[in-house]
Amino acid sequence: MYRTRIKICGITNLQDAKVAIDEGVDAIGLVFCENSPRYINISRAKEIVENTTPFVNCVGLFVDAEKEYINNVLKEVALDTLQFHGQESEQACALYNKPYIKAIRMNENINLSEEAEKYFSAHALLLDTYIEGLPGGTGIVFDWDLIPKDIAKPIILAGGLNAS
Repeated sequence: MYRTRIKICGITNLQDAKVAIDEGVDAIGLVFCENSPRYINISRAKEIVENTTPFVNCVGLFVDAEKEYINNVLKEVALDTLQFHGQESEQACALYNKPYIKAIRMNENINLSEEAEKYFSAHALLLDTYIEGLPGGTGIVFDWDLIPKDIAKPIILAGGLNAS
């Protein structure tokens, strides 16, 4: 039996981070993708991370970002985990000596067991709905029957989740 954990992604200000933390989230996500409406700059992200409690995981989300940019973020922001939402290879994701989550855009053509093998160094796979041209954050639920019961990697569900 797995314990349900909650990560609120797309935090853009300290007030929202504090509300999420007060409500008991396990992790907050900071989006370092400039074309996202939830993009956060390095200085604001640093302020948020410096004001989180010790047991809240701070996750930095990147989409096909340049290595130099990720390194610049990591120099300034004390992220606990990285999350990759683009076409990054396993080798590219593993460069930073940080635990990482690899997002997989789910549709009927994805073999999740193969993706788990391909991203063997990932701490988890985050499953989000496939929408052409969007890396994630769609708010739409995919068919959870596409998830094999015997997947050998921790799974994080994203997209259109609600209390039921």
